[in-house]
Amino acid sequence: MTTSTSASTPAKPRRRTGPRLFLRQVVSELSKVVRPTRSELITYTTVVLIFVLAVMTFVSLLDYGFGRLVLWGFGG
Repeated sequence: MTTSTSASTPAKPRRRTGPRLFLRQVVSELSKVVRPTRSELITYTTVVLIFVLAVMTFVSLLDYGFGRLVLWGFGG
């Protein structure tokens, strides 16, 4: 009978980091963030608003169509 050595070895508990290290890592990651320019922000906002309007119109038309279908089906 063979046994695996990794199965019998207990897992080491993860060491917690302190708040100072955590804040240092957060600041380090935030320094890597690239902010969009004003024109990019306006473009992104416009694209999102047009997409939301298109989806809202599509869902409204589906709702209207299914509502009419249900009313027709139940003789309303």
